[in-house]
Amino acid sequence: MMNIDFSKGDGLVPVVIQDAQTLEVLMLGYMNEEAWKKTEAEKKVTFFSRSKNRLWTKGEESGNFLHVVSSHLDCDQDTILLLVNPAGPTCHTGSRSCFKTDFNQNFLFQLERIIQHRIDFPSDDSYVNRLRGRGINKIAQKVGEEAVETVIAALRETDMDFINESSDLLFHLLVLLKEKGMGLETIAKNLESRHQ
Repeated sequence: MMNIDFSKGDGLVPVVIQDAQTLEVLMLGYMNEEAWKKTEAEKKVTFFSRSKNRLWTKGEESGNFLHVVSSHLDCDQDTILLLVNPAGPTCHTGSRSCFKTDFNQNFLFQLERIIQHRIDFPSDDSYVNRLRGRGINKIAQKVGEEAVETVIAALRETDMDFINESSDLLFHLLVLLKEKGMGLETIAKNLESRHQ
């Protein structure tokens, strides 16, 4: 149970919305106590709209709901961080985020989600599923092939060739991680523990 201090901001607290998988910041909104209770009960983000002067559930018109995964309170107990699974674009403009960044800085996590979706819902036209159909040995072999091609591109080819081969390597490594029941989070936690 979070003890949120709604008194500091005339009954409103800022709420930072972050994608639970990619960790991209999607938007900022405000909640009063009633909006917070509704969000907790329904597990869908509801704000207090300052312009409409009413509760507003994100996605109530578009269907692009923000499904709450976890909630966190800052050290002063007056700002909320919500990790969510967005059911579509977050911004009313159709963008994934309300913040205009040059690119999705955490696209690898989004790619991991796409690969998992292809695994969970296989289709004949999916390269991921055709590769998985050939078995883990073939997936591991592809990672090895792409690693060699990346080294060759780094030493003898153009920067664009190196970028393309590095991209192929990362993609196939993500497929292999998923095949082993792991993901980028596993690797990130391991790297973090080795850094300490």
